[in-house]
Amino acid sequence: QNPKTSAIVKQLVAEGNAAELQKYFGSRMEFGTAGLRAAMGAGISHMNDLTIIQTTQGFCRYLEKNFSDLKKRGVVIGFDARAHLSSGGSSKRFARLAANTFISQGVPVYLFSDITPTPFVPYTVTHLKLCAGIMVTASHNPKQDNGYKVYWENGAQIISPHDKGISQAIEENQEPWPQAWDDKLIDSSLLLHDPYATVNKEYFKDIQKQCFHRNINKETNLKFVHTSVHGVGHKFVQLAFKAFDLSPPFAVPEQKDPDPEFPTVKYPNPEEGKGVLTLSFALAEKDGAKIILANDPDADRLAVAEKQESGEWKVFSGNELGALLGWWIFTCWKNHSRDTCAIKDVYMLSSTVSSKILRAIALKEGFHFEETLTGFKWMGNRAKQLMDQGKAVLFAFEEAIGYMCCPAVLDKDGVSAAVITAEMASFLATRNLSLSQQLKAVYDEYGFHITKASYFICHDPKVIQQLFDNLRNFDGKNTYPKSCGRFKVSGIRDLTTGYDSSQPDQKAILPTSKSSQMITFTFANGGVATMRTSGTEPKIKYYSELCAPPGNSDIEQLKKELDELVNAIEKHFFQPEKNNLQRKTE
Repeated sequence: QNPKTSAIVKQLVAEGNAAELQKYFGSRMEFGTAGLRAAMGAGISHMNDLTIIQTTQGFCRYLEKNFSDLKKRGVVIGFDARAHLSSGGSSKRFARLAANTFISQGVPVYLFSDITPTPFVPYTVTHLKLCAGIMVTASHNPKQDNGYKVYWENGAQIISPHDKGISQAIEENQEPWPQAWDDKLIDSSLLLHDPYATVNKEYFKDIQKQCFHRNINKETNLKFVHTSVHGVGHKFVQLAFKAFDLSPPFAVPEQKDPDPEFPTVKYPNPEEGKGVLTLSFALAEKDGAKIILANDPDADRLAVAEKQESGEWKVFSGNELGALLGWWIFTCWKNHSRDTCAIKDVYMLSSTVSSKILRAIALKEGFHFEETLTGFKWMGNRAKQLMDQGKAVLFAFEEAIGYMCCPAVLDKDGVSAAVITAEMASFLATRNLSLSQQLKAVYDEYGFHITKASYFICHDPKVIQQLFDNLRNFDGKNTYPKSCGRFKVSGIRDLTTGYDSSQPDQKAILPTSKSSQMITFTFANGGVATMRTSGTEPKIKYYSELCAPPGNSDIEQLKKELDELVNAIEKHFFQPEKNNLQRKTE
């Protein structure tokens, strides 16, 4: 019933444009553990009023089946600032339609009245003990995209088999229910609640448990620049600084207000490097700020840059910031919270494609480190299991600039990560140390961990399948590569097939998934490299790391060795020319 999407479809029918219609209606968006992510537009392959109604009807039925008290507890729904003029779709509209679906079935809905960071949704699920949460966002994707992210009652993103169950329920509930389109009905409903004020108060109260140096924060002369990259983060990072008694950061004026067009950046993704930070650098130079904090548009990720002695800006990788935050959060726990639990009950987590630096810190300091599959859905669920067993999960991170610094949110959170980074930098400044100097100190103490990650773009699933099949049948059938250029392969773990050469029974310990490709190679020189497909983009990604024991401080030699290893992997394993792969461009 959306006049804009209807008109698009009618126009295509009138033109007899079968190819475009096939694109719009050929296949339904797949609902996976990451929920939905697609361009806004007409047809069942896109995000629009109808597909949101159908998805929510399926999700509602699935929740009814799983929770006898759904009508007592309810769900929370949040949204970012995305909007798409030509199809009339927007995150706010989709959130209201989803709320209407639940309310029509007698389910209470906690619908945020305004834009909100993604981490506020899992926070609300846990804080109000709800059955589930939905966040309408496409995070840092291009402006035409939107998404529908789902959290379970434990406050973590869903994992299998929930995705399959929800997907099946969507298939079974495709015809819109009688009042599905009339979202005005919710405004007068007693089942509609607005958690905005409560959550804003309680969230900032909860993250203050991670504030350990209030006096330093009050006194510091360190200046910060913050950008929310046209997303939702501005107001919330300002409030977080206030909660920690830090002076507010300078906000990049051209990027602080939400704008679905993202006019000043090619991609609204701070992970893409210095291009996204151009305006931040300029403001920092003008105001004499040494540190830049950048959130992605839904404020669940954080990038950090620091001005070096040379006048150059260093943008920290996700692994480098993970090392700093891991060191900092453990140090704060050791000095301030030690009495709350024994070190044997302390845990940190990271994903299997992230740096192993936390493992090195854990080994030396005596706490536990665990790795999970890629993505915060795994770390969030594992953290909850550990917390339910009385363990303290201090920190979790992934190299894609995602950090969970506060146990009140079982997902990555760029708001708490930004303010905790600011407190860490303020503390180090009292010791005349920069973040870069402290990072080197961490590596000196626990061993250098040098990482390099990138990706190739490939739009042809057949080519991707062939590339990975080739690796599994490298020297004849069912044989993986024994070397890569001059580098000897010492171990293989294939989480698509479940093979792991290092295990006595050759079976991988981490869960396997036939629907995504992921192979990890261990090399005789201490290098590790993982190749995997992306769940949300047409990319084949790789992650490599060289870990040296403490005391090996020839960092230039280590970097050279890693560069050579990466070049060999690109040449022999990816074969970009033969497979017609497109390199990542700056």
